[in-house]
Order: sequence, then C-alpha cells, then structure tokens
Amino acid sequence: MATIPTRQDIAATYALILPHIRVTPVLHTLGVGFGGPPVPLTLKLEQLQHAGSFKARGAFANLMLRKVPTAGVVAASGGNHGVAVAYAASQLGIPACIFVPTVASQAKIDRIRGYGAKLVVTGDRYADAHAASETWAQSSGAMQVHAFDQLETLLGQGTLGLELSKQAPDVDTVLAAVGGGGHIGGIAAWYRGDVRVVGVEPRLAPTLYDALQAGHPVDAPAGSVAADSLAPKRVGELAFPIAKAFVDRVVLVDDDDILRAQATLWDAARIVAEPGGATALAALLSGAYQPAAHERVAVIVCGGNTNAVNFSR
Repeated sequence: MATIPTRQDIAATYALILPHIRVTPVLHTLGVGFGGPPVPLTLKLEQLQHAGSFKARGAFANLMLRKVPTAGVVAASGGNHGVAVAYAASQLGIPACIFVPTVASQAKIDRIRGYGAKLVVTGDRYADAHAASETWAQSSGAMQVHAFDQLETLLGQGTLGLELSKQAPDVDTVLAAVGGGGHIGGIAAWYRGDVRVVGVEPRLAPTLYDALQAGHPVDAPAGSVAADSLAPKRVGELAFPIAKAFVDRVVLVDDDDILRAQATLWDAARIVAEPGGATALAALLSGAYQPAAHERVAVIVCGGNTNAVNFSR
C-alpha cells in the first residue's frame, strides 16, 4: 500500500470493516436553521457511529488488517480512540489496554471501562498517555494501535469520505475537525482534491495549522475545551503530506464558537455532540469559513461522547 492511501485501498478496507460499523446517516438542511449562512448544508452524523465517533472505523481497520498478538492491543487516546479500540477489541475478542490523560472526559472513561478494556489514566495530555502506552507495549508485547499516525488508521478513517461521497455526491466542500490528522487525512486521501476539504481546529490547539505554516509537523499548544479529542501536540507524520497535498486550508475557531456550535446542534436538531464533534460546524457559525453563494457544504459531526445534553449558549 502507498504511504498516501489510494481509493482502492480505502474501498478494500471499507468492504472488510463494513459488517462491524454503522453506515451513519446524513441530514440535509439549509444553514439558516443552524444560525449560519443560507447555503445547502449536509451534516454527516458520525457521532452515531459505534463507540460514539468516527474512530471506530480506524480501530476495526487496525485490528482486522494487522496480525494481533496473543497479548492483545494497546492504545493511547484523548478518549474517543480509546473508546473505539476498546469497543472493537470487545467485538473481536481481543484483550485491550487503553491509556488516557487526565483531560479525558468521564463519559469516555466510563465507556472504555464498560467495554471491558484495562484502563490507565496518566499524565495531563495525550502525549503523556502515548509515552506510557509505548512502555506498556514494550513490556507486554501488545500491538500498538495509534490514534492517527498509522496507515491502517488512515485507511479506516478514509472510509468516512467514501461513505459521504455516496450519500452526498454533489458537495463542493467538506469541513472536518482536526486533531492529529487521521480524520482529515483519511477524508482528504479519499477525495484527492476533487472536493474542497477544509480543516477546522481550536485556536488553542492549532496542530495542523502550525505545521502547514512551518512546512513540517511541529509541537503546538494543546489547550481548548476540545482538548480531549483535538489536542495531540503534533500532527501525524503520515497525515501531514496528505494534508499538504489535498487539504485546501485550515481555519481556527475560538472555544466560545465551539460551545455555540455544540449548543446549536442541540437546539436546532437535537443532535448531541461533544466539543470536538461540533468544531467543524463552528467554522460556519463563526464566519471562520465563509462559503460562496450556493456552495454545497458538508460538515462532519465527528463525535458525541459527552454526558451533557441540555446545552446552553
């Protein structure tokens, strides 16, 4: 397989994991109902995916494309990747150990435990949990499942782009939140420039934005209300060249914009999204991304692992 996944690779991965994932629905509407510009808007409701986020796609791809040792798998995560690996491992009968930082939400911690995985909470940020998971992998012999910087992860996340292209073939632009780059890298690898792909990041966690400015992955601030899903410190080495080739731009949004988008999804459509899951919509509502007249925009609602329901602006 190429370093940048091909459409053929992604399609083959989709066929493999399809029995284990949900084909998540799309909601077609006008931006008016969401407080944004009156443009045709498609919401890809990936928060309805198994384990509550798109991460289930990459998790199943890893566990089914690679040879898993008897020691099972280990993963580090801000939360959603850990939930997804724990879920996929439980479905496939594989032992799993998940490392998360202290910023992981209680909703994600509870789901990981609920799927029967061993859970270790350590460090303040994803990078700390990742370092601890590497130590565990060396001592236990477990297979590491990286949240974003792994070919199989990119292949799995690319199936989201494939699925969306079938459900909404006429979109001009896809807005996708960015953490380590696996999400947008997979989507961009599928579309390969045929559709404009725009990344959206918290201003306090400009991982891909800073990398593109520098011309290579660099350490970035890891703050934001969405830190448990969109603040890995550094974009993945595999995702970066995909983004450089096929991502049109990255825009930044403030935490207040993210929280307003989260509340708007609930108020307008009773869609429950975590902050990271609402970040792409925040680009439209804040004006960080301004579509042209009649531009058809798709927004990925990428995660819904939160205990909050009755949001207030």
